[in-house]
Amino acid sequence: MHYEGSCHCGQITFEVEGELEKVMECNCSHCSRKGYLLWFVPLADFTLNSPESALSTYTFNQHVIKHHFCPTCGCAPFGFGADRSGAETAAINVRCLEGVELTNLERVPVDGRAL
Repeated sequence: MHYEGSCHCGQITFEVEGELEKVMECNCSHCSRKGYLLWFVPLADFTLNSPESALSTYTFNQHVIKHHFCPTCGCAPFGFGADRSGAETAAINVRCLEGVELTNLERVPVDGRAL
């Protein structure tokens, strides 16, 4: 399925392909403060429609995940990293996707505080 997303002000826009059924709800300090509901897809299924210069980036802890956000509105629609096998992934904040009914998604709790 095809999805379109953006930050709040529209400076950052993107598209993603995939089957959205489950989202990760992590309780780590970063995810819980931002209210993330994350959907992980291969980076090849993600298309950034805005120039990369429109993104600001935040990293913390081991600095392996690039959390991207809009410098204008502060919205954080996605991040880039790698899965355990080393494959590049995009972590999509499904709250930033158009037309997604959040109550229909299965939420998978992740104890990020323990990592």
